[in-house]
Amino acid sequence: MNQAFVEGFSMGLLLSAMIGPVFFTLVQSSLENGFRYAAILALGILISDLLYVIVTYFGISFLAKFPNFQIFLALGGGIVLIGFGVATFFKKNKERPNTGGLPVLKSKKRNGFIKGFSINGINPFVLLFWISVAGLVSINEDYAKTDVGLYYAGILITVFCIDLLKAFVAKKLRSFVTPKLMGRMNKAVGIALMFFGLRLFWFAFS
Repeated sequence: MNQAFVEGFSMGLLLSAMIGPVFFTLVQSSLENGFRYAAILALGILISDLLYVIVTYFGISFLAKFPNFQIFLALGGGIVLIGFGVATFFKKNKERPNTGGLPVLKSKKRNGFIKGFSINGINPFVLLFWISVAGLVSINEDYAKTDVGLYYAGILITVFCIDLLKAFVAKKLRSFVTPKLMGRMNKAVGIALMFFGLRLFWFAFS
């Protein structure tokens, strides 16, 4: 197997092991709406990461050197995360049939994709991660263009597959989840999202 792909795979494992707002949202979405919805959300996360890869790889990463850019990104991200957190915390939980094996409505597909794309995309720590990856790639003189593509592919494929695995495991546990427990989890996820949003505010003004 290509060494660049293996190194990308290792980096993808590291990124997947990080616990953040995406993790909580993915698990909660799988429990509440089923695996297919969570898979669409994971696809939104993947496209968001792919966009960051394109932006950072082609030289736009220099924007992160400007303090105002990071501040505005952190403030915007904090507002979105807190908004999602408040909405999740106060969400009224209703007992729903298991939709894991049923088709997902187009409107729900779109909402899941947008939610995954936005929660991952507005997090400046994700941008900083991809900037650091772009830096590592640029200083590696052993990488040809093909190796660079395989390295990024290794990261993206690994993260996407592990996101699907997280959603699948959460879906398998769904039969053990009562409406009361789901309500508590919504509150826990809401608090977690608000915490990450407040942390972005701290990041913006520190």
